[in-house]
Amino acid sequence: MEEAIEVLQQLGLKEYEARCFVGLSRLHSGTAKKLSEMTEVPRTRVYDAVRVLESQGLVEVQHSSPQEFRAVSLEEATETLRDQYEARVERLENTLGSVDIVDEGDDTPIQQVWSLSGQSGIENRTDQLIEEATDEVVLVIGDESLLTEDLVDSLNEVVSNGVTLIIGALTEPLEDQIQTKVPDATTFITGLEWLHSENTTEDETAIGRLLLVDRSTILVSSIAPGSKEEQAIFGEGFGNGLVVIARRLMAQGLVPAHDPGQ
Repeated sequence: MEEAIEVLQQLGLKEYEARCFVGLSRLHSGTAKKLSEMTEVPRTRVYDAVRVLESQGLVEVQHSSPQEFRAVSLEEATETLRDQYEARVERLENTLGSVDIVDEGDDTPIQQVWSLSGQSGIENRTDQLIEEATDEVVLVIGDESLLTEDLVDSLNEVVSNGVTLIIGALTEPLEDQIQTKVPDATTFITGLEWLHSENTTEDETAIGRLLLVDRSTILVSSIAPGSKEEQAIFGEGFGNGLVVIARRLMAQGLVPAHDPGQ
């Protein structure tokens, strides 16, 4: 219950509203008195919370004496919440898109390195970089859990656009997975032995992914021991030292014809 309440709050409901909805989802129907006893929401606040939930299409009210409340079906509720969430995200995108930039700064290309945290954000940046590729994508996957459906979709789309796609795997079983899911990619077993999970201890940080796009942009991520949190650094610029080093490292295990260092 507490986890469901927390998620509902993250989706925009206030605590009492979330508690009332979760409580009603456990009942066929209930009165304010019964709902208050179950959820520990003050009875007077139950009416306010239910009124908000009703306005959002999450709760139905029977105007009897006393009033009876019931939650809509789980399928209907999740669809309603999804629509509301997507509408908020779209509104945010439109609003931020119309905000004036105060200072655009110097347009001169600068070699820079930035850091990113969190698998979701890093995966989104990875997908974005792959989608923007015009010539070549070289990817080394250090953890098979990172071979997500979204990544597979991005890889298949970019290779269908005529971009050369080369993917390195740690093991033959992982390479087989990649070949099955991204059949038009050129795959190889990486020569970077230190990438292999069996060669790292529980206290040692493991490499998550190495991505090189158009021989000029690099993303390198690591997975922290214990928490399994993914962190990454991102750099761009053909002369960037990070890119030069990564190109040479990622070339290990590649056949000469596909060596990104050449």
